[in-house]
Amino acid sequence: MNEKFEQLIERAGQLLTRIEAVLPRPLSAPDWQAGIAWRYRVRSSGHGALEPVRHVAAIALSDLKEIDTQKDKIQRNTLQFVRGQPANNVLLTGARGTGKSSLIKACLNEYALQGLRLIEVDKADLTDLPDIVDVVAQRPEKFIVYCDDLSFEDGEAGYKALKSILDGSVAASTPNVLIYATSNRRHLLPEYMKENLSYRHTDDGEVHPGEVVEEKISLSERFGLWVSFYPFSQDEYLAITAQWLSAFGVTAQAIVVARPEALVWALERGSRSGRVAYQFARDYAGRHPA
Repeated sequence: MNEKFEQLIERAGQLLTRIEAVLPRPLSAPDWQAGIAWRYRVRSSGHGALEPVRHVAAIALSDLKEIDTQKDKIQRNTLQFVRGQPANNVLLTGARGTGKSSLIKACLNEYALQGLRLIEVDKADLTDLPDIVDVVAQRPEKFIVYCDDLSFEDGEAGYKALKSILDGSVAASTPNVLIYATSNRRHLLPEYMKENLSYRHTDDGEVHPGEVVEEKISLSERFGLWVSFYPFSQDEYLAITAQWLSAFGVTAQAIVVARPEALVWALERGSRSGRVAYQFARDYAGRHPA
């Protein structure tokens, strides 16, 4: 009888161990000395973790050309945040490859010594943002929660979670956390021509969007600072290319010689973006080592 009872206890213990393995666990704090940036990752087991980014892109604010207006706005807001002054959540929108993500990384490098840190969160994991904020709330550092290439389809859970956080939940009021998001869509949701039919004209001549349009605008309106980026002209593209070629050690004379190749490179890719300029500079510098 005792033997059967002991076997039952052992099996019950094994069952509890299996159940505990799949139950949600509180997010644990990482080693904050391991870096200045972390990624939030959810494993197949369903447990989330903050993993340090071992190699943060070594990009400086001075490396970013032809976006001075945008740079000034983001740098000013970030500096206010680092100093403990009022600052806004930021939505960076516009053409691809124009420096939205690079600008956030450059600000991190600029102010890391003053206590700025970054946590990258995928949109699919935004529902876990309150847990992340709980982990960092008592830390002395300032944390930017970074969402890259943010956009939603209708009905996605992350949309309402982010909207709730930006709207003034307990998590959003944490003074050492701001959300910086980049997107190619200003309103973060797909827009359709038929939605224009929902606009209403009042007797006094005003135009008011319908409920569907209002819902799509409402999320982006919750970001206190909007910063827009635009496609580069040919001259701007060449200036950015020259900057990156110089950073890779290419001489001033060689940079002038490389201009026609840079234009062909952009033409083949159908874009004169900063990303294309950087990719050309890497290719050219690799083919023409100093």
